[in-house]
Amino acid sequence: MTEEMSIESYLAQGGVLSNPSNVPPRYRAELLKMMATFVDSELAGAAGFADIINEGPGIKARIAAARIVLEKSDSAEKVLRIMGEFGADIERYADHHPWTARLERDADIGQSRTKHDMRLAVFNYPLEGWADAVMMNLLMGRAVTLQLEELSHVSYQPLAEAFRAILPVEAHHAELAEEGLMQLVEGQGAPALQELADYWWPRVAASFGQEASEKFEGLKAIGLRRTPNAELKAQWEQDAGAVLGKSGLKPAA
Repeated sequence: MTEEMSIESYLAQGGVLSNPSNVPPRYRAELLKMMATFVDSELAGAAGFADIINEGPGIKARIAAARIVLEKSDSAEKVLRIMGEFGADIERYADHHPWTARLERDADIGQSRTKHDMRLAVFNYPLEGWADAVMMNLLMGRAVTLQLEELSHVSYQPLAEAFRAILPVEAHHAELAEEGLMQLVEGQGAPALQELADYWWPRVAASFGQEASEKFEGLKAIGLRRTPNAELKAQWEQDAGAVLGKSGLKPAA
């Protein structure tokens, strides 16, 4: 970056930042929001899945579930360290927080957040048993993989590197969920699982945000986004729909 070039112009031309002292106020605010959403979602997701571990059909499934909880917590910690470098109050994460808090099963909050934290709305819904957890993790795992691929190119280099390290871990979680779904279909049959797909499909779809986001162009200009929400969601619908199709299931109408 030349002395004459503003940081905004530098970012618009594909530049990257690597130190909290260099970031403009708006960039800082958007970056912290992005990190808080990821950390809170990972911790809430891990907490919800932890309650399901002992419902796994056998020791191998329980070990895999426990590893997912551990790895999600580790991924959250990676990003939390970067938040701390920006002066964020990370002590609240060390204190007791209601990560297991959930709404009623029939609640429908769309893309809204709750007053507790910045988790994505989908992590406010309860898991009801092993099959339910597998379905949610299958659909959300596919969504997270796409979202992390997008975020692994953000213009704040330390965060981009963290997301690139986390991406294969989350992709593996989605693969485990796909294996789990195939086993459930063999044991229960597809019709018994379609209701779960119908429940989670729209709730996971909401995690992509507004399809016509007014903020997108502004975030793209500073290197924090590349692909519009509608394109990411369409790719997820294609990918997740194909996985369901292999199991004799279909997306929610």
